[in-house]
Amino acid sequence: MKSASLLVLLFIVTAATNALAAPKADLWQKWTAHDPASTVRVDHAAWGRFLALYVVPGSDGINRVAYGLVAAEDRARLDAYIDGLATVAVGTLNRDEQLAYWINLYNALTVRVVLDHYPVDSIRDIDISPGFFADGPWGKKLVRVDGEEISLDDIEHRILRPIWRDPRIHYAVNCASLGCPNLQPFPYEAATVSRMLEAAARVFIASDRAVFFEGDKLGVSKIYDWFADDFGGTDAEVIAHIAQFAPSELKKRLAGQTDIDVYRYDWRLNDAS
Repeated sequence: MKSASLLVLLFIVTAATNALAAPKADLWQKWTAHDPASTVRVDHAAWGRFLALYVVPGSDGINRVAYGLVAAEDRARLDAYIDGLATVAVGTLNRDEQLAYWINLYNALTVRVVLDHYPVDSIRDIDISPGFFADGPWGKKLVRVDGEEISLDDIEHRILRPIWRDPRIHYAVNCASLGCPNLQPFPYEAATVSRMLEAAARVFIASDRAVFFEGDKLGVSKIYDWFADDFGGTDAEVIAHIAQFAPSELKKRLAGQTDIDVYRYDWRLNDAS
């Protein structure tokens, strides 16, 4: 009887651990369609106005969102913006336009799902994903685009990561947590998306949310553990990626480092209210 109970406990712990693990990149073939010659532009002005009003840069370098101060009319405009994105024929866009589209849609949906359940201490408290051991809102279908129901996990792990294969995407999609790379106070735009990703990487890596030292031990954000394969796969390759975007003093300190000793992540809500 005791051994059976231990097996059940082991199953529960394993299932819960797996639920917290980052999904693997798994290409959704439908969304690979694009038109390299397309000059169609998606209008993100409404999202830009929302971000300018409610994203609050902190003295600690963390951008927070004033969720509790969002006016009803601005919430309605956010809904209208997302509804408008849902009508876009994504396959007719060029790649840069698609990249900006998916990043902005992910971030707008994340803000909306927090507003739908606010106040909460953490986005992980919004347990609306399917599955008994599911954690947070990431598996919930939140929008229909081109006839397909889409979740945050779909956007990140079935579209953005496998199609672009660019680790800088992790610095752009925001999970409404203090440990996450910043939600920018402006939308991503196709014409500047690569430069914006570069800047986001540099800002995050310069912060102690990304890299820190405990004595001689090197610590990094849990992002580099969850998505290690995207950053090269090994500790040494992750460190090389970080060094690529690090300010000069940090780059010097990383020189010769081959092992990562500590990971951390702060799941508290990025709330400025």
